[in-house]
Amino acid sequence: MDPFMKEFEHLMIELENIKLATSNFNQTQVIGSGGFSKVYKAEVSHYRGRSLVAVKRLDRKFGQGDPEFWKEVMMLSHYSHKNLISLLGFCNEADEKVLVYEYASNGSLDRHLSSKALTWSRRIKICLDAARGLSYLHDDNGVHQRVLHRDIKSANILLDDEWNAKVADMGLSKVGPANQQYTC
Repeated sequence: MDPFMKEFEHLMIELENIKLATSNFNQTQVIGSGGFSKVYKAEVSHYRGRSLVAVKRLDRKFGQGDPEFWKEVMMLSHYSHKNLISLLGFCNEADEKVLVYEYASNGSLDRHLSSKALTWSRRIKICLDAARGLSYLHDDNGVHQRVLHRDIKSANILLDDEWNAKVADMGLSKVGPANQQYTC
């Protein structure tokens, strides 16, 4: 195994296990879709144990390629915060690119914007949670580099069962030095 992959070895999940958990990527388990992927609800074993997860299967025909996939793996494996979605694993087998995330039971914020369940106090809490996640990524006082998300929108803010907001989808992010006052 090459040194690059050794760092992420604990995150690898075999394709067979993902196919088993998603009933071979069955449509009945789809909980979301975007321009480059479908997301499935499944129960999978990963490095933290076994739990309900969101399985994001990238669709290679739409141009979502290796750089975005590996950027997501690297970002979410190095940056951990309660207001960032957690990466629990990934699969890179047989021309399949699959990311396995913690499950956010209330889905994405965009699905709730017109809902009466989204009270003003809940909206403010969601805004503050998302801001805390972004602030962590932008922090220039830590030992890590600054991360600019570059795709923040309501569809990329996920909500757990207690309506805690978690910033997701780091595939378009850019990394910059932590010691610069301004970034381009």
